[in-house]
Amino acid sequence: MTPSRTTLRAAIGTVSAAVLAATVLTGAPAHAAGAADSHHTGAPASPATSAAAFPSVRFVDIKGEGGITLKANVFTPAGADGTRRYPVIVLPTSWAMPQIEYMAQAKKLADAGYVVVGYNSRGFWQSGGKIETAGPQDIADASKVIDWALAHTPADPRKVGMGGVSYGAGISLLTSAFDKRVKAVAALSGWGDLIDSIYTGRTPHLQAAEVLGGLGDLTGRPSPELQRILKDFLSADMSKEKDMIAWGKKRSPVTYIDKINANGAAIMLGNAWGDSLFPPNQYAAFYEKLKGPKRLEFRPGDHATAEGLGLFGLPNDTWTDTERWFDHYLKGADNGIDRESPVLLKSRSTGAYEGYKSWKDVPSAHRRIALDGSQRIHTNLDSGADGGLIFLSSMMDQFLRLPPMASIPLLPRSLAAVWQSAPYETGQRVRGTTRLHTTVTSTAESGTAIAYLYDVGPLGIGKLVTHGPFTFHGKTPGRPFGVDLDLFSTAYDVPAGHRLAVVVDTVDPLYISQNPIGSRLTFSSPANDPSYVSVPVRD
Repeated sequence: MTPSRTTLRAAIGTVSAAVLAATVLTGAPAHAAGAADSHHTGAPASPATSAAAFPSVRFVDIKGEGGITLKANVFTPAGADGTRRYPVIVLPTSWAMPQIEYMAQAKKLADAGYVVVGYNSRGFWQSGGKIETAGPQDIADASKVIDWALAHTPADPRKVGMGGVSYGAGISLLTSAFDKRVKAVAALSGWGDLIDSIYTGRTPHLQAAEVLGGLGDLTGRPSPELQRILKDFLSADMSKEKDMIAWGKKRSPVTYIDKINANGAAIMLGNAWGDSLFPPNQYAAFYEKLKGPKRLEFRPGDHATAEGLGLFGLPNDTWTDTERWFDHYLKGADNGIDRESPVLLKSRSTGAYEGYKSWKDVPSAHRRIALDGSQRIHTNLDSGADGGLIFLSSMMDQFLRLPPMASIPLLPRSLAAVWQSAPYETGQRVRGTTRLHTTVTSTAESGTAIAYLYDVGPLGIGKLVTHGPFTFHGKTPGRPFGVDLDLFSTAYDVPAGHRLAVVVDTVDPLYISQNPIGSRLTFSSPANDPSYVSVPVRD
């Protein structure tokens, strides 16, 4: 028998509650009780005194926009007696996550002297309302949670912070544009531009939309607007494109960048190189537009995996920097985070950290691979080159350094256009955003192509460095047109003796391809406009 949605909700909630409750009550992950905690500042309390040492926690109902109920939990520092005020941090939950998502980190922050309010975003689990996907109601909810915290806890109205993972990150950034009380934000695995995230190069991200839609339906109540947008998105209905883009822009922090900058909140952005939902490019572009105090961190992994283990109380660099960010910009602690290089990258290849003055300073040079000649390919058949599977592939890269691979010599040239560099005498440290420029001629007015950059070893096995999709519409069949495409940003080291390969095909399980049956694409390099791939490197 297939379990009902209610049954699945209850099962997920029960397991999550058990694990996270154990984390909160023991001060360590449930499966490793008593393990060392890098954020704990004192010895574990004895059973006789532990109750006095722990911050207080209570579950409350907060009235959100329109009178709906938001389910929340509140952590207050131990010993708070109403005689002093504490900085407050508001944490909206991630998409489909229950209200206990942040309890381990909330306890750590409360131990450090913060009031912390985590709440279930509207439309999910037991919170009221419909899923509005970071719409105006969600922003209004966040402000009402701040109102409640200032009225019902010893929170300092001059020291308000917001943060969260994924959906909570997006809501926090948007709220910083509309609520001047927010002084600091830590937005982890979030988005600056929703359209550029899931509609990169006018190409619908199939697996991302299906996962988000499925989890929303399982754990919440999608609004009619969200249901309509998802239907149009997954059908790739071009007559609805303007409506979809307008819907996404309304929910993109970059749309309100002037308001965010005017309010001046200190904003920390963290993301993973292989984020399947919100690729790093759009976060880097958003970061460059910020004018106030800011920080950008990229690490290996996929969506929310760079900070995910920290939700269980495990030592985690992203959450460590999050607390340091709040400590400086809410408490005024002189911990040096404001003097560090504001752009922090972790290499996918070595795991080493690198600091830079700005995103533009990450590459020191750009090296071109010429896309010479003319190559014609058939569409709608997978060549074997692809970006992998959502979540799984980038996690394999994060934990095992095994990105998606393909045998470059065996790729059928009727389905994939292939160009290769000469072997490099010295290693190439790819850092930043690879850009493709080419001329395309199609036998149809619309189509989709995906460009890949591979690190190719002596045996011809290519490891995926990066990729990016593009889709075109309204082109005259048989007439060449130019294409400029940014592949997803990365930090990857190509060993000496290896070469880079550029592959372009028309099918990838991550995306919706829009190639008419029987169509063909030709990639050429006119003498007056040569085709190339520009690879950013750090010498």
